[in-house]
Formats: sequence, C-alpha cells, structure tokens
Amino acid sequence: MHAEMARWIENVTEPDLAAELSRMKEAVETGDESAFTDAFFQDLSFGTAGLRGTLGAGTNRMNVYTVGRATQGFADYLNAHFENPSVAIARDSRNNGELFVRTAAAIFAANGVHAYVYPRISPVPTLSWAVRDLGCSGGVCVTASHNPAAYNGYKAYGPDGCQITSEAAAAISAAIEGTDIFSGVKSVDFDAALAKGDITWIDDAVLERYYDAVLSKSVSNLSADEVAKAPLKLVYSPLNGTGLVPVTTVLERAGVTDITVVPEQRDPDGDFPTCPYPNPEIREAMQKGIELCERVHPDLLLATDPDADRVGVAVKDGEDYLLLTGNEMGVLLLDYICRMRAERDENLAEKVAVTTIVSSAMVDALAAKYGFELRRCLTGFKYIGDIITELADEGQADRFIFGFEESYGYLSGDHVRDKDAVNASLLICQMAQSYKLQGKNLADAMRDLYAEHGYWLNRTVSVSYPGAEGAAAMAAIMERLRAEAPSEVADLAVESVVDYEDAGTGLPPANVVEFRLAGGNKAIVRPSGTEPKIKLYVFAKDNTREGAEALLDSIEASGRKLLA
Repeated sequence: MHAEMARWIENVTEPDLAAELSRMKEAVETGDESAFTDAFFQDLSFGTAGLRGTLGAGTNRMNVYTVGRATQGFADYLNAHFENPSVAIARDSRNNGELFVRTAAAIFAANGVHAYVYPRISPVPTLSWAVRDLGCSGGVCVTASHNPAAYNGYKAYGPDGCQITSEAAAAISAAIEGTDIFSGVKSVDFDAALAKGDITWIDDAVLERYYDAVLSKSVSNLSADEVAKAPLKLVYSPLNGTGLVPVTTVLERAGVTDITVVPEQRDPDGDFPTCPYPNPEIREAMQKGIELCERVHPDLLLATDPDADRVGVAVKDGEDYLLLTGNEMGVLLLDYICRMRAERDENLAEKVAVTTIVSSAMVDALAAKYGFELRRCLTGFKYIGDIITELADEGQADRFIFGFEESYGYLSGDHVRDKDAVNASLLICQMAQSYKLQGKNLADAMRDLYAEHGYWLNRTVSVSYPGAEGAAAMAAIMERLRAEAPSEVADLAVESVVDYEDAGTGLPPANVVEFRLAGGNKAIVRPSGTEPKIKLYVFAKDNTREGAEALLDSIEASGRKLLA
C-alpha cells in the first residue's frame, strides 16, 4: 500500500493534493498511518449512485484522478454500447465541482463522447431532463447531494434520465478496474475541445423547456380569483446550493411571488457556512430560515438541498415551527394530488403511485381510499424512475401520478426520472395555498389525515461505522442479522423476516433485512449506499400519537441493540 502512495507522490502535480500527500508521507514516517490508511485502504466504489466520498488525495477520495478514472470507464462503456455517444454534464455548488466537470468533459471528448455541459451550477433534475431532451447516451452530475461540505460525488445516468442500472454500473466498474489511474486515462484540453465542438455548452433553451415541463405538472384547481383571496407568503432557502434560480423562477411563473430568500443561504457556497450538514431533513440546516420566519411570518418555509432534488418544509405550529417529515410530506402530496384529480373526475383506478419499501405504510390507507395502484420498490429514486420508464415504454406514462421516498424526494410527472425539488416546491406551495383557503396550514392538514387514517409513524436512525474498520463491522452486522434473526423486537413477536437479497421478493437483490412485527409494526435494516452508516427504519401504528410514539421508542431501542 505504501508503494501506491509513492506512485501518487511521483505522479500528482496538483499543488493541494501534492501537499496533502507530502504531509501523509511525513506522518507515516513518524508512525502515524491513520490518514494514509483511510485515504488508500480501498478504491472509491462505483455503483448505481456513481462515486461519492470526501475530497482529498488517495484512491478512497474524490479528486481529479479518481474522477478521471471513473470517467474513462464510463466513456469506454458508452463507446461499447452506443453509436456516436454523448453525455450531459451538470454540477452543484460543491467545492471542486467546476474542476471535476471540466476534467470529465475533457476525458469524454478525448474518447469521442460528445459532452454537453451546463455552464453554471444546475440541479440534479435539470441534468436528468437534459439527458432526454438532448437525446444523450448518458449523463453525469457532480454532486454529493446533502452530504457535509467535505464531500463531493459523481452521479451517473443512463439514456432514460435515470441513474444507471445495476448492470451498467457493474460493466462501468469493470472498465474502471481495468484502467490505470495515471496512465490509462485519455484527455484533451477543455477549451480546445470546446472550440473544436467536441464539448458544447447547454443553452438556456433547454432550461426553458424544463421549466415549461415542471409547470405543466400543476394539479391545482384554484381559480385566479381564489388565489387572489389567499396569496401565499413563502420563506425559501437554497441552502447555498443550486435551487435559487429554478425554484423562484417556477414559483413566480405559477403566481407565487411573495418569496423572501434566507440571505445567509442565498448564494452558492460549497463550504455551507451556516449549516455544516446541508440537509433539509434536520433542524440545524433549517434554523436560519426559521429565524427569518419569526420576523416575516410566512405561510411556510421551504428549503432545497444543494443539488435541489430534495425539499424540506416547516410551518408554524403553536409557538414553534414544525418540520414535516419526508413521509408526512409524501402522504400530504399524494392525498392532495388524488383529491385534485378526483375533483376533475379522473379515474384514479387507472393511476399508479410509487414509493419505497422503507417509506410510510400510510400510503396503503390512501390507496384503499382513492383506488390507485400502489407499487413499492427498493430504496433509491432510480427504482421509482425505472417504474416510470417501464410505464412509458408501455405507452402508459400518463398513469404515473406521484412517487416519493422518505428521504425528502418527490416527483409528480415523467418529465425527469429522478427526484425533483423544483417540481415538488411548486406542488407544495399550491397545496399550501389550497389549505390556506380553508383556514389551515400543512400541520393542520397532516393532523386531519392522522385523525382519518390512524397514526402511522416512522423514524429513521443512522448508526455510523467510520474508517477502514467500519465497512467490515457493517458487513458482520448484516451477516449476523441474517444468520441469527431475533424472535422478538421490543417485546413484539417477529412474525416474518424478509431478506431482500433473496430472489423471491420480486425486487432486485438488495442488502436489506425487514422484520415484520406483531400489530403491523416493523423494523428495516439497510446499510447506506453512499455513507459509512447503517440505517434503521422503524414503523409503528396506533390509534393515538402517544401510543405510536411509545412503540417507535421501544422498537428503536431494540433495533440499536441489534446494530451494536
């Protein structure tokens, strides 16, 4: 392994990476191998989510060399499977994003793959849109979504605008493994390739078509006069990411014009100075927005994550602001969409909604009420996108009405094949405006749904396993859960165990184990595909909130013991 570090020291020319390698070498010589081990103990794995890792030097880091090697592997795959291949490329506001985009585009161009590049930061959904709008063979978005500032990533997309399939990921990974990180990567000068026409900037007409597509997904039945009676007042935060221009553009065109942007989080900044973990699921990221809400008193607070594929919502509830969970917002939006469509006499029995195996079981109650077909898939929005693509291939794309996952990702149309916070922000604002006319906010609306259907509560717990030892610990825990499944969890009998690695689930094999407990409760264990952590999903149902929360606490406590 020391030989690999020596090879990096010999070949790396970037000053920052060279300086980091020099410090690493000095530490090793004094007997401290911790930084070296973490940077080199493995290659960043390339999967259906592409690459993701912390920035820095080494094979286990995001840098121009790991990005370059991955791009060479992707280019080899595209050349093997497509005639005259092309890719669309975008980036969010993260550090080194522009460097990685230029690096990737130059490598694609050197390999005969035409690169269409967004000239400015742009959200994940606009990348998914561009792949299909421009007829590309694939796509890349340089982003680490809602991870801390130390991270960046490289999401790879297929020609359908979905993140790549498992088969494609395996083939690309094999091509990457056969590529030497220094001598095996072809490249050209970015500006020369741009002048030659092998790289093309994506023009604003592509974005305009995307905006039109998002606006076409409106389901509001409110008239202009009704909207005028209850104009919506919004506080919005792009969390120093990509959402500012697309979100405000779409909302203003839809008539939501009273928007106050959180000033500290308005401008793109890869250091995310006000929220080290720029994730709208957590209160810390929303705090600046909540403080602004206390001064301007809006109807709701919206925040999109750095690549604007997720959106979080907070509303005033009593003396404080309530953060609605991803499951609650998914249920609210699906109920709203169904009600709006039912008011127009659409036959909901012909419609399809999609969610994941770890998302709220409350959607089953909505399916029973409205009559739509509910499909569940594995965790990861690509699987929702795959179902949309299947429907489109059958000429039935209009059957799809909504897809969501508990981690704050939503989509109401087939215009893109990934979660879309721009689309979701429009729907959320229109839904909030509808409830405002009834004298309610979204917290009131959620309470009404609980009163109607019961308290289906959920909780996601993440347990971290950092460093070189972490991956081994996670693997051992999953192996033990399969070999020695508990007979009870939180004094609730384990009625059945579903191992999603087995072919009998009807879904692609996945490293997920589900414990179905007495009373309709359950616990699901899944290692994260992008971070060194295991996620525990806890589900509880009761006729009262107090009862459901007590069950959640008990199941979580037992679940944590299983993950120790």
